[in-house]
Amino acid sequence: MSGATAPGTDSEAAERLRRWRMVLGGEAADGTGYVPTGRDAAMDRTLAALYGGRDKGEGGGRSAGLGGSAPRVARWLGDIRTYFPSSVVQVMQRDAIDRLGLSSLLLEPEMLEAVEADVHLVGTLLSLNKAMPETTKETARAVVRKVVQELEKRLATRTRATLTGALDRSARISRPRHRDIDWDRTIRANLKNYLPEYRTVVPERLIGYGRAAQAVKKDVVLCIDQSGSMAASVVYASVFGAVLASMRSIATRLVVFDTAVVDLTDQLEDPVDVLFGTQLGGGTDINRALAYCQSQITRPADTVVVLISDLYEGGIRDEMLKRVAAMKASGVQFVTLLALSDEGAPAYDREHAAALAALGAPAFACTPDLFPEVMAAAIEKRPLPVPDPATP
Repeated sequence: MSGATAPGTDSEAAERLRRWRMVLGGEAADGTGYVPTGRDAAMDRTLAALYGGRDKGEGGGRSAGLGGSAPRVARWLGDIRTYFPSSVVQVMQRDAIDRLGLSSLLLEPEMLEAVEADVHLVGTLLSLNKAMPETTKETARAVVRKVVQELEKRLATRTRATLTGALDRSARISRPRHRDIDWDRTIRANLKNYLPEYRTVVPERLIGYGRAAQAVKKDVVLCIDQSGSMAASVVYASVFGAVLASMRSIATRLVVFDTAVVDLTDQLEDPVDVLFGTQLGGGTDINRALAYCQSQITRPADTVVVLISDLYEGGIRDEMLKRVAAMKASGVQFVTLLALSDEGAPAYDREHAAALAALGAPAFACTPDLFPEVMAAAIEKRPLPVPDPATP
């Protein structure tokens, strides 16, 4: 029917205008003609406080701000939790800290109690650690502990299961007891000895699992760059370090560095202690850190070194590369992670990444969910599961 309006068209068009108005913020050129009321108006004010532009006066677009008032910011934090899901709240909090310089307000206990805790907030708190007054430190530790416990709950079980399997496989022995025989691998290794007349395989060589988990099988050294850009990686690496340290068959050492090197191995029982032992920010001396890690290696053939760094080296580049080459030549499995986080492709020094790749130590970004598989591959001395998009 010519000129007819399909049912729902007007309401759908109105909803589209509403959504565009909430996105564009009511600037003069938004062209929607929609005036938010009720919940929309309140939501618009919370967005304006963070993303609003210069003051336009009556009838203008977004012009609010958070200023430096702790009570006002605390109310705003409550508002955004009312109007937006947790994932959006975390993004808006991060933007508020970055865009409006609200870091100093996080030194107040009432502010910390109002925020939605996540990995990025932990990174910010760690960067403020030295400036934090005593009245705030206990609240900050509680916030950090909440995030750490959530990460451990998410990551620990799978990590232990994956690495236990890898350790068992890497400990295969050639004269196993009957109950320790790996029959699948034994049969595959002896197929050439198949006797057709008896329809069976006569195994000349038995392959089995080592009886395992009673002694240390692998040494793992986590070497973590604590420069400011690596905050999320430091948080995740500390949690994984604590998980690895809880496994009797892995001897775990955790080292953090900027231009100095700090060994936090004795604090691995509590990743919160590890995190508050770091000092985010400062320069980077990868060569010095690797020199320390190299000095701690006593069983190179059974050692995995994991360097977590964006590779922006402030130390001696050629020495750094020589150390990596020497460790690999001695039998160390060397893994370079440009980031250990969910933040997407990181910024990194491409020249240094290419040089490491040429030494047989490809550098790549790794999500926390992939990390157990990376470690399992390193333990079993098989090719690492390098994600294609992040390969330098």
